Amino acid sequence: MDLLEDRATGALAGAAVADALGGAAEGNTPAAIRERYDGFIEGIVPPFLPDWRHARPIAPYHKGDGHVTDDTLMTTALVEVYDRVRDHLDAYAIADHLVPLLIGERRWIPELETETILLQRIFLAEKWLVARLHYGHVDPREAGVGNIVNCGAAMYAAPIGIANAGSPEGAYAEAVDVAGAHQSSYGREAAGVYAACVAEAMRPGASVASVVDTALRLAKDGTRDAIEAVTSTASTLDDWRTSLPRIRAAVEPFDTVGPNYRAPARDARIPSRTKSIEELPVALGMLVVAGGHYRDTVLGAVNYGRDSDSIAVMGGSIAGALGGRAVVPDEWVTAVSEASRMDITATGPTMASVAKDVWARDQERFAQRAKLFAAVEEAA
Repeated sequence: MDLLEDRATGALAGAAVADALGGAAEGNTPAAIRERYDGFIEGIVPPFLPDWRHARPIAPYHKGDGHVTDDTLMTTALVEVYDRVRDHLDAYAIADHLVPLLIGERRWIPELETETILLQRIFLAEKWLVARLHYGHVDPREAGVGNIVNCGAAMYAAPIGIANAGSPEGAYAEAVDVAGAHQSSYGREAAGVYAACVAEAMRPGASVASVVDTALRLAKDGTRDAIEAVTSTASTLDDWRTSLPRIRAAVEPFDTVGPNYRAPARDARIPSRTKSIEELPVALGMLVVAGGHYRDTVLGAVNYGRDSDSIAVMGGSIAGALGGRAVVPDEWVTAVSEASRMDITATGPTMASVAKDVWARDQERFAQRAKLFAAVEEAA
């Protein structure tokens, strides 16, 4: 396994494991999580609500027990699109390739414990892709306008970072384009910044500091302000167990959902120049608190609660890219793969192969441009 494949596998297997651990805690407060599990979550746990088949608002999803959620299912679907196209993606690729996967192919859905189309599992904000692109025939570059502004597009953007490994600027631009089919405002911005962070983490010599610097350099508006506030606070902390209230307080001014995650504020998730999704800044904050250590980054995100699976996915993928496959605990990889009935290490080699093809095509394009530029310069 070469370094590219190792880091790609670390990023995507690391994201899937984090997703499975975080799913059980989703929507709850740190205090409620500790009460339910007699302490902090330290690994794979059963569902928060034992009667998950009927209890609202979870039903009918079997979260916990090592089951990945829609974050991993959407990430895997995007990897399949990359594998088919073998080049950079844009918003039209989402309409042409991702949407057909959501509605046309049956696959095992761990939380539903059945085989069905992805559309039956994804959240309403992701169903928007089908409504707007398949039924509404909206221009893919603008289809995200009108959707609720959340982490829906960002949560599966890690493959974009791998396709642009070592080029955060390229990852940012590609993710912003791709996310235009799904999100607008700070939801679209977060997808770009998250992909850029993964692209930087894939680079040999990358560090937690260089990832945060990349995020601050590329992020705009409230997204940048939120990342700066949370990572600055996180830099004064060294244990996720005692950091949860401080991290929440740092991101709270930029979060539109409000204190009760299950009952969003009236102005929640609407476009803004001053607000940010909560998930990405918190994920970066946990990465800083943990010093890039995979296990602690993920457990901090999981025990933070609220949108814990997506926070853990983002933090876990960056930590996994920084450290490679070896930092993702084998016991978690095996348990999640078995519980979810999918090999969560399979997407890493696929994306590494795609990244090599993308790089080769980029070189060809650059060589052609250089030749044309030289001809223009000579003619001048």
